[in-house]
Amino acid sequence: MTSPGARVGRDTDEFDVEEALALVKDPRRSADPGRGHGDAAARTPTPAPETAIPPHTARSEHGGQHQATPWPGARTTAERAARALPRRAPVSVPLDAALGLVTAAPLTALTDLPSFDTSAMDGWAVAGPGPWDVREEGVLAGHAKPEHLTDGEAVRIATGARVPRDATAVLRSEHGRIDDKGRLHATLPGDLGSGRPGGTPSVVHGQDIRPRGQECRSGDQLLPTGALVTPAVLGLAAAAGYDTLAVIPRARVEVLVLGDELLTKGLPQEGLIRDALGPMLPPWLRALGADVVAVRRLGDDAKALHKAITGSGADLIVTTGGTAAGPLDHVHPTLSRLGAPLLVDGVKVRPGHPMLLARTKENQHLVGLPGNPLAAISGLLTLAEPLLRILAGRVAPEPYTLPVRDGVHGHPYDTRLIPVTLHGDQAVPLRYNGPAMLRGIAAADALAVVPPGGARPGQELELLDLPWALAGGGTCSA
Repeated sequence: MTSPGARVGRDTDEFDVEEALALVKDPRRSADPGRGHGDAAARTPTPAPETAIPPHTARSEHGGQHQATPWPGARTTAERAARALPRRAPVSVPLDAALGLVTAAPLTALTDLPSFDTSAMDGWAVAGPGPWDVREEGVLAGHAKPEHLTDGEAVRIATGARVPRDATAVLRSEHGRIDDKGRLHATLPGDLGSGRPGGTPSVVHGQDIRPRGQECRSGDQLLPTGALVTPAVLGLAAAAGYDTLAVIPRARVEVLVLGDELLTKGLPQEGLIRDALGPMLPPWLRALGADVVAVRRLGDDAKALHKAITGSGADLIVTTGGTAAGPLDHVHPTLSRLGAPLLVDGVKVRPGHPMLLARTKENQHLVGLPGNPLAAISGLLTLAEPLLRILAGRVAPEPYTLPVRDGVHGHPYDTRLIPVTLHGDQAVPLRYNGPAMLRGIAAADALAVVPPGGARPGQELELLDLPWALAGGGTCSA
């Protein structure tokens, strides 16, 4: 990550909003979009024919030029790369380690649920018609099997307790009354507090008893293969008798933070800036289903980068910064030296254009993220999320759209991803959406996908949910 203009060549393909607006107003003012020359102030406009936008190109691993990948196609390529890998072997993990993983086998009930007749309410277990003689001892949940009842008998019972044999119903506490002789009478709901016995019409055979097997029988399939393990799934699995679950393991991810200008603590000073991606990416990757095994800070060191990539045993390597074409951007040369095929080299999206996806080993990929924070998030959701989702066995979320409240400026030929908050049935764009900005995304609920040319107020836009779905506070809205 770096500040705008801090180093020529660092994330040079990023356009600021102001530059994009200028391009929309005057398409002749267009530097080669695939090969920038520093920040917006440092670029020299190159005249272009008014009738056509220059080809959108990016550097390949062989030093040539090729068409940058459209944003939807880049996501599809990442999915295909993951699907081409061998199926990941399931692992068995304790329930408390399964949250967020995907089941590798159907969840089949190991017992009836409930496994015995239980009381659904606090009250009395009764046998036959009332009134009833009440036994002195009660029945509590978790205690041994109670003595059976005979007609005309009742016993105090707690919710979840085993119902005595021959009990015909459970009478709720609020629907019963003990007379001065210690006998239990049923009272209709309207008779409560009236002192009048209500008789038996309010007691129906089997009422407030959860019969054995009401929810499922032993052997019933409760969930199919591929179900996401949520807290509710953990509860269901425990109730059904499971101590462990067969799941698809998390993909192992190693994060390599590049850049000599990055500080790990304190205030920015003397041309140095704080590293925002080192703290941000690991929890984000975990939310996407990954196991982050290491975060390493390498600086701008080509040899260290080569050694880190060749020595990594992770399923996915994520690098930050160094994906452009400057003298200190070592990702492309290192991948070329390794002979790593570039599956995606540049994407028609802003921010985040100089992102890449490479296959570094037979069962390993590398996602190169731009160094600017919002651009890195764009790359994360464009390339890493689809790849990790397929590796984890997760189902793709159903795409959805919402009308955008305000008009959004668009890039002349690229997709834009902008942070938005969700208010009712509208998406509200946030102001701070430059490549180097985090203020907008920190307040956002989602990213809106803005087509080339922009969006008018009320236009439906596709939304990408953020893993934590923050409540939109509107503090950064336009």
